[in-house]
Amino acid sequence: MTTMTTTTTGTTVLDASGVTMRFGGLTAVRGVDLTVNAGEIVGLIGPNGAGKTTFFNCLTGLYVPTEGKVSYKGTVLPPKPHLVTQAGIARTFQNIRLFANMTVLENVLVGRHTRTKEGLWSALLRLPGYKKAENSSRERAMELLEFIGLADKADHLARNLPYGDQRKLEIARALASDPGLLLLDEPTAGMNPQETRVTEELIFAIRDQGIAVLVIEHDMRFIFNLCDRVAVLVQGEKLVEGTAEVVQGDERVVAAYLGTPFEGAPGADEVAEVEAAEAGAAAAAPPADRTPAAPTPADEAPADQAPAKADTTETGTTRTEEEEEDNR
Repeated sequence: MTTMTTTTTGTTVLDASGVTMRFGGLTAVRGVDLTVNAGEIVGLIGPNGAGKTTFFNCLTGLYVPTEGKVSYKGTVLPPKPHLVTQAGIARTFQNIRLFANMTVLENVLVGRHTRTKEGLWSALLRLPGYKKAENSSRERAMELLEFIGLADKADHLARNLPYGDQRKLEIARALASDPGLLLLDEPTAGMNPQETRVTEELIFAIRDQGIAVLVIEHDMRFIFNLCDRVAVLVQGEKLVEGTAEVVQGDERVVAAYLGTPFEGAPGADEVAEVEAAEAGAAAAAPPADRTPAAPTPADEAPADQAPAKADTTETGTTRTEEEEEDNR
């Protein structure tokens, strides 16, 4: 079912093989294979509920895949988010997760925690090594704020930033861990066209620094302009992968977005079973000419033949009884 066209631009950074994620009886992701090479931007698209964010969570250790494995630069990743970040993979989230009451600079410094080697005692005693590491982290954080265009807002509270700047700050915090692979979950959600263009330029600049990027997005114009390759998830399975031209020209992708079933679509067997069951039920039903007809007015007693109701008094006796009593 899967069509794949791969353009290799460098060594493999991410290798996800046979990733499957089940929640009880629900299979959210089924046997997905995906690679991302150094210096490459790869897109992941699909209708709502296709399993894109679940797949991201499997890559970053938030979920432990039911089956399959995820490797970064040839090493299988442990299912712990902080260890995945330490290995070299950083991510942003679909919903902004900044520390609202911390400054812009402090939010970026949080992202440096995996690259700071100083321990508890060094921090408590304010040893020279700790001060050196702190100064180095601040310097790197300011470089990143300059890179994304927020250096002049370093002392602002994160909650006071415009929406587009909050998205950029999240990216800066992810970059603070010095990743080799950056995962972006709908980075332009809720943005206007101008903010979307700025984000596109920022992602290109990140790629130019040697960081591979894997991005989920619903804006098709954005994703096709941005990515070297695009993979399409439908009902938890990878339907097609290739260049923008390959994906846009695949009729199954169009059908999936329109909600139209296509040959070989996940769930086709189940649909066939339902249709067969319905056909069997229809065949077992009684013929139409044996179905009892609803009663017609001709079947009912004529109005002039209907028995008259006895008129009753408040005491419960009939008028006939009263007349007989009078006659006596």
